[in-house]
Amino acid sequence: MRKTLLLGLLVASPAAAQNREAWQPPVLSITRYDEDWSDLADAEKRAHHWTGPLKYIPLSEDGAYLTTGIELRLREEAYRENLWGDGPAPDDAYLWARALPYADLHVGKVRAFVQPVAAFTAGVRPEAGPVDQTRVDLLQGFADVTLGPVTLRGGRQMLSLGSERLVGTRYGPNVPLAFDGFRGIIHHGQASLSLLAVRPVTPRLGDFDDRSSSTKALWGAYGSVPGLDLYYLAYRNREARFADRSGYELRHSLGARWYGSAQGSHWNVEGVAQFGRFADQRVGAWTLGTEIGHSFANVPLKPDATLRFNMVSGDGRPGDGRLGTFNALFPKGKYFGELSPVGPTNIINLNASVAMALSDTVSASLAGMAYWRYSRGDGIYDIPGNLLRAPGSATSRFIGKQVEASLAWQATPELELSTSLSAFKPGGFIRETGPAKTIAMLGLESNFRF
Repeated sequence: MRKTLLLGLLVASPAAAQNREAWQPPVLSITRYDEDWSDLADAEKRAHHWTGPLKYIPLSEDGAYLTTGIELRLREEAYRENLWGDGPAPDDAYLWARALPYADLHVGKVRAFVQPVAAFTAGVRPEAGPVDQTRVDLLQGFADVTLGPVTLRGGRQMLSLGSERLVGTRYGPNVPLAFDGFRGIIHHGQASLSLLAVRPVTPRLGDFDDRSSSTKALWGAYGSVPGLDLYYLAYRNREARFADRSGYELRHSLGARWYGSAQGSHWNVEGVAQFGRFADQRVGAWTLGTEIGHSFANVPLKPDATLRFNMVSGDGRPGDGRLGTFNALFPKGKYFGELSPVGPTNIINLNASVAMALSDTVSASLAGMAYWRYSRGDGIYDIPGNLLRAPGSATSRFIGKQVEASLAWQATPELELSTSLSAFKPGGFIRETGPAKTIAMLGLESNFRF
């Protein structure tokens, strides 16, 4: 279903609008710490909406202030024949509930950001996992200082790099992903460079027991200018596993992303090359993702049609001393849609979709997808990179096809209600390697944010 970043958008009340121009707030982000509410130092602007006094709380005459906010989300997912009938509970239905309050303190050039998480679940079978429930814990907690064009940040933080092909927030599941470590951000005009050295946080099922990983680490640089991103990321995993082999992995990713929009058209093209070592093998993997679309603003329902095509390498010849399986590292949670049984590894994916505005507050989308294996010598994987089906003696490349429809209603500036219905019909490879029933999933969600 559509995930808008405009939830909680402030609007002026009719009475206020008669006397002064409505103030335009920043777009709400998933990470929250990039939102700049400093313009609300003007008390008149804070009066434009009931959330204004909560977004800017003045603490002293020298400009110190506190920003607060919260997300409250309920999401229900009901599956029929999950993992083509091969899962431990193929007809599972469960409820996710989470609360993400935050406080953002600014004192001169110094800033402290704290965001706890309360994430619970009910009905997950056979048992809840770390992306379903972490109870009460610290999702983000860091301090930073800005020295001219440079911001130095240390602590626990969510990361969203580019289109989140390699490093994302895992926002779709119940427990988002955070990292412990350090980040330096340099701004020069419209250009920026982010240097990072972090470890992913491993969520656990108890209160205040989440810890940074002892086996995984990520470091590198991500540079951006308008329309173009260039990056280098290094990833280490002391306990990596691919197919039936395990060992030490050191993988380097070089990537470029070209994106933009003009005259109603929009595009997003990204390529990544990977090299390094896994156990006693050389790593040589890659991916290429393309997204091209056009928005018809003057047509009824204002349709926006988008075509996506993704190719992700797999291991062509197991045992030849070279691993061709791509590692998506820490990608976004629902990669190909609300129902994403397969992840971005050893895959060719074609995705056509159209989004429509049924009214000023109601939107709908319809998407059709098809999946093939890139290499016959490799299997299929889930989004975290775990092997779902080994290739065995299967010869078919075709994994299956999927259709998905979604509907979203922006009931108030802070509250969105949405639903999605998805079905995945298996193809030849699934039929050759095990149970091959059609997956169906219904999703229902309410999300309140300011």
